[in-house]
Amino acid sequence: MRNDKKAAFVAVVGRPSVGKSTLINRLCGAKIAIVSAAPQTTRNAIRGIVNRPQGQLVFVDTPGRHNSERKLNRRLLDVSDRAIAEAEIMLYVLDGSRSVGAEEEAIADRLVPVAEQTIAAVNKMDSPSADYEQYRRFLQDRLPLVNENRYFKTSAMKREGLEPLLNCLFAMANEGEPFYPEEYYTDQDVTFRIAEIIREKAINRLYQELPHSLYVEVADAELQDDGKRLWIRAFIITERESQKGMIVGKGGILIKAIRQAALKDLNRIFDWKVALDLRVKSSHDWRHNDSILKKLIDRSVTQV
Repeated sequence: MRNDKKAAFVAVVGRPSVGKSTLINRLCGAKIAIVSAAPQTTRNAIRGIVNRPQGQLVFVDTPGRHNSERKLNRRLLDVSDRAIAEAEIMLYVLDGSRSVGAEEEAIADRLVPVAEQTIAAVNKMDSPSADYEQYRRFLQDRLPLVNENRYFKTSAMKREGLEPLLNCLFAMANEGEPFYPEEYYTDQDVTFRIAEIIREKAINRLYQELPHSLYVEVADAELQDDGKRLWIRAFIITERESQKGMIVGKGGILIKAIRQAALKDLNRIFDWKVALDLRVKSSHDWRHNDSILKKLIDRSVTQV
């Protein structure tokens, strides 16, 4: 019997803050990746899974590609490069509301060898400053092997242009068996999802002061009350002792707000009733610690 189902891994690449994570969340119909106005919020190759009658697409949300020699950024570029090397299709997301710059040119150059497998989404077309024509010309100049019928105008925020984009991705995918069971919409480990939700809530309240100086460690996660309640102890970890007070806030008001916002999302995502004990501690210059960076970047995926 002939199998006409499609299956493919899709690497989602682009500059920081172009809306990659929001786009994946919209395509998957669930919160897969955390979202923040702070650049380079994504630190891992986050996988979101779309199951349709046509087959299965596995979107790999990669860190925004940014030119920097900092150790953390170099590792994030490695994550993006691995995703590009392993994927069958590249979804190149561009921010229609911003001008083309040197980082955009560097990304296009990186995609030249895989241009025939690339599809382009000019996102944020709902913005009054959106300029599709500059990106159409840019793509024609820098990636001529990407046919114009693979350019799409999208607004992830307003859910516009997503169905034609999905249909094109399925058309580009090869026939094959699904990689994951149909009920999966992500393959993230439970403790990783918890840590990411907490980090999102912290970043969105602190990103002007501590955009990249913190990470979250889940120290304990236990099912209690005959599996009805998930109890979590987690730490927001920053680089310096002096930064702890910024996270806690006067009278503990900020850490309380972070905890309450995280609980709201966690109770929506999981079937258990979630209890969260959230604390703050410091780890001196963790962004220069290879063992910590490796643990943070390699921890996201559950083996299926």
